[in-house]
Amino acid sequence: MTTVVQREQTSAARMKVHTVQGGGGLRLHVREWGKADGPPILFIHGWSQNHLCWAKQYDSALADEFRLVAYDLRGHGMSAAPLEPEHYTDGRLWADDVAAIIDRLALERPVLVGWSYGAFVVCDYVRLHGEDRIAAINFVEGTVKLGESSFGTLIGPGFLDHFAGATADDLPTNIRAMRSFVRACVVKPLPDDDVETAMCWNVVVPATIRANLAAREIDSDDVLRSLKVPLLVTQGRADSVVLPAMAEHVLATCTTAEASWYDGVGHVPHLEEPERFNRELAELTHRVRARSGVEGAVGTSSDAASSGRQRREGEQST
Repeated sequence: MTTVVQREQTSAARMKVHTVQGGGGLRLHVREWGKADGPPILFIHGWSQNHLCWAKQYDSALADEFRLVAYDLRGHGMSAAPLEPEHYTDGRLWADDVAAIIDRLALERPVLVGWSYGAFVVCDYVRLHGEDRIAAINFVEGTVKLGESSFGTLIGPGFLDHFAGATADDLPTNIRAMRSFVRACVVKPLPDDDVETAMCWNVVVPATIRANLAAREIDSDDVLRSLKVPLLVTQGRADSVVLPAMAEHVLATCTTAEASWYDGVGHVPHLEEPERFNRELAELTHRVRARSGVEGAVGTSSDAASSGRQRREGEQST
């Protein structure tokens, strides 16, 4: 692993860049911000994104208290991007990517935050490596099923209507599809600079790799049914990419899950309502550390289950 210390122009916090060898030896680009000895939070982005999607988190007050780590998924951003499908269709490789980052950066029981496709990656990790080394999970518009049965019921037109164009062997078609996809992700208006930057990080991912990610047939119910650590399910009610029905399925399947519903918000609550999102992520991290300490976070499952049931019975997060 190599490490470079930089100072980003957009952040007062020192930023470190790491190169980590992930599953199968693939090179991963990893960045961290914030308090070096603070409770760690590992951010895992979604399909055709990169670490820049978490700017509203690492450029916030979270960096004053927590150790914030984000990486570019294999095939995305500044990580290595081989085109062959075998680099993307084996869940063990995705799991080993997360394990390598936790190990190389010595992250002590991090909270894993998985946005959209990132929830698949979190489940890949837990399925292969267990949950002993993590404190909690936050699904952000998280997807846990992928396949024909989920299309139209759990995964909506915001993704399906753009997939063919996003994976076509034609650059102008890709660009049109990804421009439209970014707009479909957002319900609350974002600054023009944020939208333009998002379009850039989406379009740089090769269309072949976008297709490879969707070639998997995934059902994460086995992980959800056995999960012991707390799971916060952050879901926009207006999301047309990952439908609210997906969050409802997670809540019905996982006994440690609790919901935070965002009215009038689409696929990117961490960008559309970053202050609330950051507050709730900080509260989750504080809760798992305070209730059980670093050594015993798994023991919070009964508390989390009780909280989750109460929230599902009608209490809406504010």
